[in-house]
Amino acid sequence: MAFPKSELQRFKALLLEKRSQILANAQSTLTEDMALDTNDLPDEMDLASSEYLQSFTFRLRGREKVFLEKIDRALVKIEGNDFGLCEECGEEIAVKRLEARPETNLCIRCKEDQERAEKDYS
Repeated sequence: MAFPKSELQRFKALLLEKRSQILANAQSTLTEDMALDTNDLPDEMDLASSEYLQSFTFRLRGREKVFLEKIDRALVKIEGNDFGLCEECGEEIAVKRLEARPETNLCIRCKEDQERAEKDYS
């Protein structure tokens, strides 16, 4: 698929905005959520609740790391002129799908196949 340069720039802008948001969230986690002051937590229940919330936040940031890697791969594809091609079957990914998830690397059919396979193995 040969997107016009203006379309590629639009997708690049979407990806860079998503990337920026993830990095801002990560910075917020480092500066705000990492600080667990036990003096501010009067009892064990508050401490346990706070530790659970902190653990949940770190898991969420771990998922965002994977998402960030997908965004970076999509940006490389834009630069390499192979953006919008399914990595599984090589077919073009629908523009509507790319608009919704510009970081995607699979067409809808291959993504559905992947999800079915994951469901079968879990």
